[in-house]
Amino acid sequence: MKLKPKDLEIMKNHAFSKLIVILNYSKPCIIETPLRLRTFDHHQYDEVEVLLPPPPLLPPPPPPSNPTLKGISTLYKKTDLHQIVFCIAASAKIWDRRKEFIKLWWRPGEMRGVVWLDEPVEISVEEEKLLPQLKISSDTSKFKYKHPKGDRSAIRISRIVSETFRLGMKDVRWFVMCDDDTHFIVDNLMRVLDKYDHNEFHYIGSSSESHLQNIKEFSYAMAYGGAGFAISYPLAEALARMQDKCIRRYPSLYGSDDRVHACMTELGVPLTKEPGFHQFDLYGNAFGLLAAHPIAPLVSLHHLDIIDPIFPGVDKVEALKRLKAPMKLDSAALLQQSICYDKSRTWTISVSWGYAVQIIRGITLPREVEKPLRTFRNWYPKADYTKLSFNTREVPRNSCRAPFIYLLTNAVYNSKKNETASEYVRNGVVNRRCRGKKAADRSEIVRVEVYKKPNPSLWDKNRRRNCCRVLPTEKKDTLVVDVAIRKTVLCILLLHFPSLLTSTNVKIYIDWNDGLGLEPLGDGSGNAFNPTIDDDDDDDDDDKLMDEESDDDLDENYHF
Repeated sequence: MKLKPKDLEIMKNHAFSKLIVILNYSKPCIIETPLRLRTFDHHQYDEVEVLLPPPPLLPPPPPPSNPTLKGISTLYKKTDLHQIVFCIAASAKIWDRRKEFIKLWWRPGEMRGVVWLDEPVEISVEEEKLLPQLKISSDTSKFKYKHPKGDRSAIRISRIVSETFRLGMKDVRWFVMCDDDTHFIVDNLMRVLDKYDHNEFHYIGSSSESHLQNIKEFSYAMAYGGAGFAISYPLAEALARMQDKCIRRYPSLYGSDDRVHACMTELGVPLTKEPGFHQFDLYGNAFGLLAAHPIAPLVSLHHLDIIDPIFPGVDKVEALKRLKAPMKLDSAALLQQSICYDKSRTWTISVSWGYAVQIIRGITLPREVEKPLRTFRNWYPKADYTKLSFNTREVPRNSCRAPFIYLLTNAVYNSKKNETASEYVRNGVVNRRCRGKKAADRSEIVRVEVYKKPNPSLWDKNRRRNCCRVLPTEKKDTLVVDVAIRKTVLCILLLHFPSLLTSTNVKIYIDWNDGLGLEPLGDGSGNAFNPTIDDDDDDDDDDKLMDEESDDDLDENYHF
């Protein structure tokens, strides 16, 4: 409606000219023709005084709700394990090897799920009791696949959530998609899903550690199925209704995850990122990532058949079994990093609870310690660290600046004190003493004891890193550390005033023989976790711990 100056003059003289409301309900908001930009010239129109009536007296609106907050749990009961259905993608060719990874986290009788295969496989009666039910995916030959480098099995895998939904299982809240080499920390998965309202549309997961992977074939807005992703029941229902038509529109996509993401985009559902899902698009030793985990519950690990064993000296399945003890004692805190300082000896201590402890010579500030060491290689062999999707720090080539690493050998629980005790033994052989004036030598420490109270409600509040402190001990070859959530002021005071720890704070040690029966890892000499350091004179640069690295006194055998 175009108002001319003459019309405006008439409206000014009208008794009801103080308020002008123009409504147009003629057509829906669909643009069918290109819009032309019109230039507004205020000189062509007279000014109109518009007076709005006073607003009605209404009560103030309630504060906005956030479905990701724990308070939403008051609206519904917590999710039980049987209300999560796992949709596991597998291939008959590698099933015999990959099924061992599933056995590590699957809980027969408690969990529901389906392993979707491309061909039938043989399975014994005993193994059938240890695994989810096996099914063969439906035929997908009617769908076109046009990517020149991919495999059309991606279409089959992209449909397994919809195929699982059509099985008609009752009392389901979540469908969790994963691969057969995905390892879940099931209790932490439940903790994460419990933050969200399962009655709403939710698509929860994480992206790749490789920046190139996220921007080439895939997307930062896409959940990676290897890391696992969760779809709420109403969203799975909507996906099952439209997915076949949706994937027909995307024959040129590479994989299964991007096809699911394409359908989520058509449904208008964005990815909710949870950093505890790990795709592990990496090669080599994942120690750096595991020892500096984000401040979030560890939910999943992937590519376990590709990366090195997470503990040296054993195969990949046995290495994962090492995590069972700390996982059983305090799954919420598994791999959570805490940072503290021994100022009397000028050491920085980093504890990745249930996995490893690092002693760093000198004072390294938390902003650096929380960055993962680059012990791994990019998914793209020619890409360097700048093509990773997260911040990292270089592994020091100077052996005196490199961390001494202590790996988990045992973990036990003291029910009288409600306290866990975990033991970490030095990995690697140290033949060289670093005798700088500012920092004490670390070579005398061969084991670390870490004491911590279990905290299953760790993630019920806002996320925050644990704080650790070094405790006095009469054992010269042992470092004793206590881990807990503390006030920020106390964490800072423990750095500047270590005398706050009195001699009355000595711990009563738990007998490791009363533990869970884990075999120690041994010294692990000859592996890539810690250096075999040559005998050489000390270097004056060792005291300059915050300066740039010197090329002097480099140990070429030191690598991860």
